[in-house]
Amino acid sequence: MHNKVLNLSVILAISIAIVGLRIPKVQAQPAPLFENVTIDRNFSSPLTLRGISGGSVPAQKVAGRTETVNGPCVGFVDAEPDHTLVLKDFFEYLRLQIQSPQDTTIIVRGPGGTWCNDDAEGKNPGIGGEWLAGSYDVWVGSFDRDNYYPYILRITKER
Repeated sequence: MHNKVLNLSVILAISIAIVGLRIPKVQAQPAPLFENVTIDRNFSSPLTLRGISGGSVPAQKVAGRTETVNGPCVGFVDAEPDHTLVLKDFFEYLRLQIQSPQDTTIIVRGPGGTWCNDDAEGKNPGIGGEWLAGSYDVWVGSFDRDNYYPYILRITKER
């Protein structure tokens, strides 16, 4: 994950250099990356988290399989999860959806098992359904090894 943060720092520095004098003197703080969250059934939906996809570890190695009922375990991730999602309650329906300009993948591992997905909506992965209370590790991968892309993880109760 440190490579992703370093790559993001380089991208931000280049962007600042390109923009030059157009940067206002008072800048908003960037949204935090790789947040962990704890939610109950009354959370404000949608909840959004941000991160940088990718890594060098094959998704199949992290997931322990090549395919799940939600889709294939493909792409490359970091060894450590990008987010930890703690659910205080059982959810009859919850959806995790990645939004990224590039091809990303997702792995979720928690009390009910491990799920993978690639291309649920275009090139954006997503996993939805019933969720048990407990702690879930979430990895967001890039389809190609060592390619890193910004993403937004939307957590929603709506189908």
